[in-house]
This record gives sequence, C-alpha cells and structure tokens, in this order.
Amino acid sequence: MAVYRDGDAVFTDITFDTRHRGAPGLAHGGAISMACDDLFGFVLYLVQEIAVTRTLTVDYLAPVPLDQPHRITARLQHQQGRQLHLEATGTGHDRITRFTATALFLIVDHDHFAAHSRDTDLQTMLTQHQPHDHKQS
Repeated sequence: MAVYRDGDAVFTDITFDTRHRGAPGLAHGGAISMACDDLFGFVLYLVQEIAVTRTLTVDYLAPVPLDQPHRITARLQHQQGRQLHLEATGTGHDRITRFTATALFLIVDHDHFAAHSRDTDLQTMLTQHQPHDHKQS
C-alpha cells in the first residue's frame, strides 16, 4: 500500500480486487477494515508516537465495488493523554463516500514490542515505512 502525506492527513489509493471479495462483485468488510487499520498506523508518523490499536470501528455506508479505485484518508481527530482518536473516510472515484472508520490507539513505549521482535525490526518500522509527501500536480 503506497501511503502519502497531505498536511495533517495521510491517504492511499486502493483498488480492491478478487483477492478481497466478499459478496459477488464487492469488497469484503474485513479487507476494508484491514486497509483502514493499516493506514491509521501511518498517522502515527505524523503525531510522532508509537501506539497500538485498541478499537477499530468501520461504518459501511454503501457497497464497495471491486476493481474501482477508492481513496482512504486518515487523520488524528484528537489526543487525550495516551489515547489517540483517529478517523478515516473511504471515497470512490465517483466521489461517493462508501465507508468511514474511527479508531482508538494507545501510546506505548518501545518495551511493549521487546518480547515479540528484534530491536532491528522496531528500528526498521520507525524509520523506513513513513508516508511519502504528496506532490500537487
């Protein structure tokens, strides 16, 4: 998933295909929620925090057709202590908003991951997977 920064938001353009099929011709809700959760992870680079997903809620507003591009845009809604409240919108190429998502992420320290990864894995995550700056064309 290629992710880009645009001011205080990140976005990705994604086309769900037959690998993501739920009902015939439509994207599976699980694939949509996975894309939102993944994109929310890139918001963390903007707020410069390490955090994990606590809750994720997706509101499916309209069917999401396969093989049509959708833009998902995510941003920090607000921060309250260790809690990061995030929001996202998924819009089709026809400008129809097909889903929205909200998430609560909890800020953690490096030790949270220590038992599950190598130090180099965490360092790679923190430095190499940042969103690209969006260039206006």
